[in-house]
Amino acid sequence: MDAILAQLLNGLDKGGAYALIALGLTLVFGTLGVVNFAHGALFMLGAFCAVTFRYLITLETVTVDPTQTTAWGTALEVRTPLAQTWFGDWGAVLIDWSVPLSILLAIPVMLVIGIVMERGLIKHFYKRPHAEQILVTFGLAIVLQEIVKAIFGPNPISQAMPTALRGAADVGALIGLAPGALTYPLWRLVYFLFSAGVIAAVFGFLRFTTFGMVVRAGMADRETVGLLGINIDRRFTIMFGLAAVVAGLAGVMYTPLLPPNYHQGMDFLVLSFVVVVVGGMGSLPGAVAAGFLLGILQSFASMNQIKSILPGIDQIIIYLTAVVILLVRPRGLFGRRGMMEN
Repeated sequence: MDAILAQLLNGLDKGGAYALIALGLTLVFGTLGVVNFAHGALFMLGAFCAVTFRYLITLETVTVDPTQTTAWGTALEVRTPLAQTWFGDWGAVLIDWSVPLSILLAIPVMLVIGIVMERGLIKHFYKRPHAEQILVTFGLAIVLQEIVKAIFGPNPISQAMPTALRGAADVGALIGLAPGALTYPLWRLVYFLFSAGVIAAVFGFLRFTTFGMVVRAGMADRETVGLLGINIDRRFTIMFGLAAVVAGLAGVMYTPLLPPNYHQGMDFLVLSFVVVVVGGMGSLPGAVAAGFLLGILQSFASMNQIKSILPGIDQIIIYLTAVVILLVRPRGLFGRRGMMEN
């Protein structure tokens, strides 16, 4: 029982990442009709926003302490991180919490990157076949990852989680099990709660704000909304930027779990597209539901008991599930009637 609950928690953790990336993909497809193969690169860029933020606040200032000398008799150089120079003891706290605080950098940066991508390139492919959209956005993803590789190098860059969140939570005690029967890493719980919060914020924004209601109307009937005198294209551009922000935030908070590297966007891209197709192209609830479903299935498939019976099942379970679901329901779990059924 404890092992099953632990795998369920692992699945929710993975599912949170899949759901966030797929949610952004679905926003882009649902509003603009664009199949964006560069979306995984946005997840990667978000992760490197965290790397950049930590690099900036840990830049060192060098001072000379004449009261101390080195072994060679010269004055000792004292190196202090820039954040501590500016903020004293609070600077050490800032460095310790650099990953969650880097969200403050990631939001504006990813918003600008998303808008520039849409206005500078993707808008020219709205009415082009999906095959051409895939080719150009896939090429853009390769360009972005090579730029990151040139700047940050080919090796993964570890990011430390805050000291206060490095332990494990006694989840078992919270649900009535014996103390210590089921513990789970705190940061993974934080990531799941963060994912749920971002998902809720996106759905709340689309459902309860005037901007969001206009966007949903535009997704259903773009021409009619345009005839009402509303600049729906501008709103869709902003939604592309917000989709980039969602992917970037997913990348930021995932950095302590998977050290950022230049190719991780491609690693998540294929999985996220499978999630979108399983959930139903253009369906936001479908993207979220499929993300958590496939994350949980992958987690259970990685159990030793399962792999001893079906070796390698953890590597193919997501794709096997997708095949079964699409054979039974070609439009996906929550896809609109007629979608992907022709």
